[in-house]
Amino acid sequence: MKKLLLIRHAKATHESGYADFERPLTDKGFKQCELMASRLIADGIRPEIMVASPALRTLSTANVFTQEMGLPQSLTNKNIYDSSESTLLNVIYNLPQEFGFIALVGHNPGISQVLYYLTGVIKEVPPCSVALIEFDADSWQEVFEGSGKLAHYDTPKETK
Repeated sequence: MKKLLLIRHAKATHESGYADFERPLTDKGFKQCELMASRLIADGIRPEIMVASPALRTLSTANVFTQEMGLPQSLTNKNIYDSSESTLLNVIYNLPQEFGFIALVGHNPGISQVLYYLTGVIKEVPPCSVALIEFDADSWQEVFEGSGKLAHYDTPKETK
């Protein structure tokens, strides 16, 4: 079984003076990351590794999650930044096979599109949302349209 945790980056600034790639998280964004990491821990959800877009806001999101969850430093993949659905699927197909549970930290609309493509479930994916998808597959290349089951979904807006 393979498990994929999709994470949309937390709230980032929209102030002028930043190139899109360099937009930092806001204070609210950092708090969202801490909240969502603690919820995942409480629910017993702990990926083996995280793969993130190298954009500042996604890398910062991944860093807070890895610190809070005691995970190794995130890997980065430049193809996650500003990716189309097909590019993001290609990233998933090429995830390291030795890991059965990987978190992918990315951007919308790609995260929402891939969530729908893999599960057939339409969900709003606001900043710092998490969606756990489980696959009856032994390899990332065996993942295909509709093959995933949405096992967990949460957003900072949800109350627990």
